[in-house]
Amino acid sequence: MTNNEIVMQGSPSMENAHLMDEPITNKIYALKTAGFWIRFWAFLIDGLIISAVGGILVNPIFYLMDWSLSETVWYTPISIISAILYYSYFVLMTRFFGQTLGKMIFGLRVISLKHENLTWSDVLFRDWIGRIINTVFMPLYILVGILPNNQGLHDYFADTTVVHEKIYIEKNIVEPPLPIKEEKTEPVSLEEKSELEKLEEKNEE
Repeated sequence: MTNNEIVMQGSPSMENAHLMDEPITNKIYALKTAGFWIRFWAFLIDGLIISAVGGILVNPIFYLMDWSLSETVWYTPISIISAILYYSYFVLMTRFFGQTLGKMIFGLRVISLKHENLTWSDVLFRDWIGRIINTVFMPLYILVGILPNNQGLHDYFADTTVVHEKIYIEKNIVEPPLPIKEEKTEPVSLEEKSELEKLEEKNEE
């Protein structure tokens, strides 16, 4: 069971439940996973925020140092600083808040499917290594609409997903039937049998 699943769960109140040979169906309410488009708009807002922060903090320094801002080769100072700012934003916001500013606006949150809380390894695999691969191969973001739990490739690496904070969907969980207990009778010796018969005769008298 993952930390995004059971919010409310009912249990059947039935007598002699141990004799049931039919599966038990329980209804649960699970947080709804976020689809491609709402995550796209949240990502777009995050990109605008990162660009604005870079323009306010980084560009003035480059103007003062008379460094070029137009070079796009990955090893130039502006490319390196922009990459550090980009990945640091996603890693730190997700690790400490579970959501970026874009996700906050749309009521989305990143959760782990294997831990109760996000760990550093979850976040680094998701928002650093996985996001680098997605940035190089942009069409891979489409996997959000294909993979189970609306996972992107970076979610798949980290075993995470993105959910709506306040939207739940109803699911059914079918539990396997409980085993029926069989009473085993042990063989009775002749002496024990005769003693039992004597006791029964006394009771009848």
